[in-house]
Amino acid sequence: MEHLVTGRNPVREALKALRPINKIIIAEDLDGLPLREIIDLARKQGIPVTRARRSYLDKIASGESHQGVVALASPVEYAEVEDMLAAADQNPLLVILDGVTDPHNLGAILRTAHAAGARGLIIPRHRAAPLNATVAKASAGAVEYLPVARVGNLVQTIKQLKDRGFWVVGAHMEGQVFWEASLDGPVALVVGGEGKGLGRLLRQECDLLVSIPMSGQLGSLNASVAAALLIYEVVRQRGLVANPAGDG
Repeated sequence: MEHLVTGRNPVREALKALRPINKIIIAEDLDGLPLREIIDLARKQGIPVTRARRSYLDKIASGESHQGVVALASPVEYAEVEDMLAAADQNPLLVILDGVTDPHNLGAILRTAHAAGARGLIIPRHRAAPLNATVAKASAGAVEYLPVARVGNLVQTIKQLKDRGFWVVGAHMEGQVFWEASLDGPVALVVGGEGKGLGRLLRQECDLLVSIPMSGQLGSLNASVAAALLIYEVVRQRGLVANPAGDG
């Protein structure tokens, strides 16, 4: 479950400490200088702020004194990209998601990436589902094991990975058929979100674009399904099966 931070001062201090927060909920009848400071800090960090009835805050706070302010924090801490790289093996696989806003998709991708032996997952600070209780449930516990980094600029992160020797592969309908591409060595696999797919700036930074052939009437696959196919193509080409028997 998500961790709750309740009360004006605790929420304000959590924001000042840059604690990963998914959303802040404020009572509709609340106003004043301390509240405006909380809203300003949240906006600077790209954290959504919503209004709700005080009775709703009473319900989710489960009897704790909330003073009209509740913050929903991530169930796990976000990781740093540098920490992922420091812990990586010789040919690491990283998964980068661009605009995956559905928490069920994010959780499913987390589960697949962990099962396939990826060393981490990178998401943007904006236009992405945060780590929350829904993601944790959909990941079947993988969120506790696979590091997830949240970055302000995916383009800059990709450039840094390329400087560190990663081959950046993006999923796009105009790319090479994915099973014909060479996916050996350190790979950062970039998958776009629901509907819009991979953004133009990210496509331009990729070393290679790969596509998944479609023969039916639909133009694309669900983001988590597409990610699973591409992730396991990397595994297949490397001849690695981390847990061939599976654990359900």
